[in-house]
Amino acid sequence: MSKPIEDYGLIGNMLSCALVARDGSIDWLCLPRFDSDACFAALLGTAENGAWRIAPVDQTAVVTRAYRPGTPILETTFETEEGSVTIIDFMPLSRDEEHVNLVRIVRGNRGRLTMRCDFTLRFGYGSTVPWVQKTDFGLRAVAGPDAVELHSPVKLVGEDMSSVAEFPVEAGDSLAFVLAWHPSHRIGERDLDPQQRLQETEAWWREWSGRYDPGIAEPTKWHEAVQRSLITLKALTFAPTGGIVAAATTSLPEEIGGERNWDYRYCWIRDATLTLYAFLNSGYLEEAEAWREWMLRATAGHPAQVQIMYGLAGERRLTEIELAWLPGYEGSRPVRIGNGAHGQLQIDVYGELIDALHAGRKYRLRPSSEAWAFQRALLNDLRNKWRLPDQGIWEVRGPARHFTHSKLMAWVAFDRGIRGVEDFGLDGPAHDWKVERDALRTEILSNGWSEAKKAFVQSFGSDVLDASLLLMPLTGFLPPDDPRIVSTVDAIQTELIEDGLVLRYRTEHAEDGLRGREGTFLVCSFWLADALTMMGRIEEASAIFEKLLGLRNDLGLLAEQYDPRSRRQLGNFPQAFSHLGIVNTAHNLMSTRGPAEQRADRAQSTKQGVE
Repeated sequence: MSKPIEDYGLIGNMLSCALVARDGSIDWLCLPRFDSDACFAALLGTAENGAWRIAPVDQTAVVTRAYRPGTPILETTFETEEGSVTIIDFMPLSRDEEHVNLVRIVRGNRGRLTMRCDFTLRFGYGSTVPWVQKTDFGLRAVAGPDAVELHSPVKLVGEDMSSVAEFPVEAGDSLAFVLAWHPSHRIGERDLDPQQRLQETEAWWREWSGRYDPGIAEPTKWHEAVQRSLITLKALTFAPTGGIVAAATTSLPEEIGGERNWDYRYCWIRDATLTLYAFLNSGYLEEAEAWREWMLRATAGHPAQVQIMYGLAGERRLTEIELAWLPGYEGSRPVRIGNGAHGQLQIDVYGELIDALHAGRKYRLRPSSEAWAFQRALLNDLRNKWRLPDQGIWEVRGPARHFTHSKLMAWVAFDRGIRGVEDFGLDGPAHDWKVERDALRTEILSNGWSEAKKAFVQSFGSDVLDASLLLMPLTGFLPPDDPRIVSTVDAIQTELIEDGLVLRYRTEHAEDGLRGREGTFLVCSFWLADALTMMGRIEEASAIFEKLLGLRNDLGLLAEQYDPRSRRQLGNFPQAFSHLGIVNTAHNLMSTRGPAEQRADRAQSTKQGVE
């Protein structure tokens, strides 16, 4: 049986990450990178597909868990009448990309408990049984390019293609297990001091998270939630390049038993602007600059070949395939790796990219003359593309259409180009861009509006509502008090709400090329809160925000979606988009000049930091 998504906690070292279940089992781990093959893939199958569980033999133990403050170091405590044991799970900051470690320290708190370790290593997403050799420190496992050494303080024995041990833990004991990955043609790391690594890792994360600065005099009740989301976003960052993966996992379903299962271990340009504002408003200038530089490197090349997503280092080929040997989370097939949407035409990406670079100018990130030259080339290409139908923000697998949100973001692209000329004195054909911007405005107001719905709609000529239109006031296309915006927000609240949360659209009304339904899309509920905040409806916005915070698991983590019917999280986990929503919406509610107002303000100009 698959465990609820809420049962998992995230540990990571900004190269990769692992999901640790409440029962002490690591069910997902890709090494050495987020997008590498999993060596523990029980999340999408069973323990036979790879898992590492350390837990009491007594299965009646009461479990509590928490992160060490300001860190992604997870402590899981098991309590019985006989004793209490805590497992400290963390991934040390790596000293190089060829040696990635995961540490599990078993600490006795009270009494005496008998613990059991079940270690089942399967490379290739659960398909490859490695060759295992016993060593004086534990064991060494090799298959093809991968090698893992398990440094164990207890004797392991082979059992059903796994390595197991039972051992007592008494109060005051501290037993450290270290999983160390390295390329099979290299030598493994030998200088492993788990306690020292724990101290180093905790000190680094506490210093980093302690730099969170919301820009207000007194911390609010949301301070801890925002800080935990920032830690999660940092943990989802690939440190060597600055790219941020959309989620730690692949193929966690949007509908249990359904086919809406995608690989999110890549970096979406669509997240760009929200990511920049989240970091900039939280005092993390270095992270904002690293993300911007990743974008510029990843998208460099001919403007016509810009993609909506890239690999961690900017890789463009993200071929989608299905893994037939994995049964999927609760039988949700297919299990996919790679993402075919990388080859889609999604016109909104032009607006997201240029808007993000414009935000960098406003907030004086390091100047880059190449960034402006690239934007000019993008806008020149967009002049030939924005009239085409596309797959839209939701990456539909059905027919291409003229999506209103795509046209909106094309408008944003030209608008930010014009502002680069007018507000910052950059060189560009502002008059020509104004012609395109005005044409887009006319198209959107004429064809994106449904008189029958009294709302902007998903695509030209349809009557389907779409939550992406909540971004209209946030991008500055129309002011939040415009009657058309007010009417659109009201329509979305009437038709796309389930138990107070927002659907992207109703799958039974919109042809997206897939079967089944999905849960409420959490970032859309944050967008609703942002729009209501801009409209001055603060009490409503705060209530939505508090409801969303209440959906987090006990560790403060959110997946992509939530199903109000089954009352459980759905989709890949933890989801960067959802945690960006927490950060930005909190800042919108805490300040009259939050990210939404900053992004929408067409008159704002610093006239400094020109790219």
